[in-house]
Amino acid sequence: MSLRQDVRHGLRIGRAEFVRSLRGYLGNPRRVLGLLITALFFGGALLFALPTAYVLGQTARSVTAVPFFAPAATLVPLGLLSISVFRTLERLGHIDGADFVLLAVHPRAVVIGLITAEMGRLSLWFGIPVGAVVVTFALGMGSPLLVASAGAVALPLVCCAAVWGYAGGIAVLRLLRQLPSLRRLLKAVGILAMVGLVVASQFAGQFIVESDLSVQRLLSTVAFDPLVEYVALAFVGTPVSRPTSLGAVAVLGALIALTPVGLAVSTRQVSTLWFTDQVGNNASTQVRQSSGGFSAPRPFAWTKPGRIAWGILVRGRRDPAELSHLLIAVFFIAPFGTMFLEFSGDAIGPLITGGGVVLATYLSGATFGLNPLGDERPQLPFLLLTETSSAALVRGRLLAGVAIGVPVAVLSSFVSILFGITVLQAVATAAVGVVMCLAAAMFAVGIGSAYPIYEEREFWGTETVVPSTLVMMVYLFVVGGGTVLGLFVTWFAVTGNVVLTPVFGVLFGTYLLLTSGVSYGSYRYALRRHRRYTLA
Repeated sequence: MSLRQDVRHGLRIGRAEFVRSLRGYLGNPRRVLGLLITALFFGGALLFALPTAYVLGQTARSVTAVPFFAPAATLVPLGLLSISVFRTLERLGHIDGADFVLLAVHPRAVVIGLITAEMGRLSLWFGIPVGAVVVTFALGMGSPLLVASAGAVALPLVCCAAVWGYAGGIAVLRLLRQLPSLRRLLKAVGILAMVGLVVASQFAGQFIVESDLSVQRLLSTVAFDPLVEYVALAFVGTPVSRPTSLGAVAVLGALIALTPVGLAVSTRQVSTLWFTDQVGNNASTQVRQSSGGFSAPRPFAWTKPGRIAWGILVRGRRDPAELSHLLIAVFFIAPFGTMFLEFSGDAIGPLITGGGVVLATYLSGATFGLNPLGDERPQLPFLLLTETSSAALVRGRLLAGVAIGVPVAVLSSFVSILFGITVLQAVATAAVGVVMCLAAAMFAVGIGSAYPIYEEREFWGTETVVPSTLVMMVYLFVVGGGTVLGLFVTWFAVTGNVVLTPVFGVLFGTYLLLTSGVSYGSYRYALRRHRRYTLA
């Protein structure tokens, strides 16, 4: 096929993929609610960003006067390239209905369609807010021409970053196919790097203040002058424009020339990936044998829910990708990391035991309870037809989560004895932690059964299902807040600082009633949902 035909077919594929994405966003009330919450969150940020952009437009007298212009002109294109690589690894490495599509059109048309659709999706998430800031800045400057010139400058940059990011992502997928062990290593390194980055970010501000380090001077070291001069072309015809340099023209020519080259490289990469089978070493003659592990030890072997819990634990160990949603806790726990350094030695013990119990309650419900029906998607028809009762299935998930959380709560409580906590305080905190873990697990299976997620996502080449983001957020706030309140009451009680008044009795009774009532009600709802579940 000719390039013109491939472009035409690719644009049709891109439009179909983009429309399907919109239908996916708007066709589910749960996703619409999540989008509205996201819009409200970022809309609040725009309320502060837009007036700032307008004031900057009024006061700017030159391009260099725009704060952080040079580092942003370098880091934003690199960010676009990185996003393109990761999105290819996560979503664009394959296409739905590939057997049919690849028989109908050339792989180049498929590549054009996938990249076009992804650019449209990213335009919804990032283009609209960035465009609003640019328009506001142009109005403040009094030069609407900036909107058109900025779009003309951004288009070659975005196209080049998209095609080369796609080529890089496909190259990584090919490498992971050839080296399966590297895939596991990259997953572990990626998780550790993300956790380290989040934790380090909590100390970055304090380090900059104490070291008297200039952020602008630090970021200016990464500025690439030719790219900065190219981005400055967006201000041509405005009061802050500067003469066009040879470096800017060279970057423009390089972007235009590299885009078709990147498209050709991407097409060759996907042709190799999609039309070649993974080479195996006599895979057809090998007999797969079980590695064991489902013979439940005591005390799991004593009851059927216990045996089910052991099976869930073994499956989680064998497929850790199913637990990737737990990493969201890093973004909530890491900000409290500096507390361990700022507080005196007398406060370290309570912080360790309190933080351990909060982490334990989170793990008790979030590990296996936030998507009980969706997690069983491969064998859900079999489970619904077995003689095993719904109560045994639900209790199995409860026990699996509690088996993760209770050891954390108990261990952290008794470790804190080494940091000044008395034995009575440690025992009381551990006991409360065990009860909290059970309550959190019961609450999790209820809200997880209310909003099951069945759709699989490909993340780093692994098909997995994660719980609903809305369910995760509700669980974090309810369980986190309830656990902290319970720990405060427990601590004041064992230290003798609680004054038994009628007001305290009413408030504490209400807390116990809500905790026990909501948890038990959620558990009963999960039982009813499992019993009445039908396959559509």
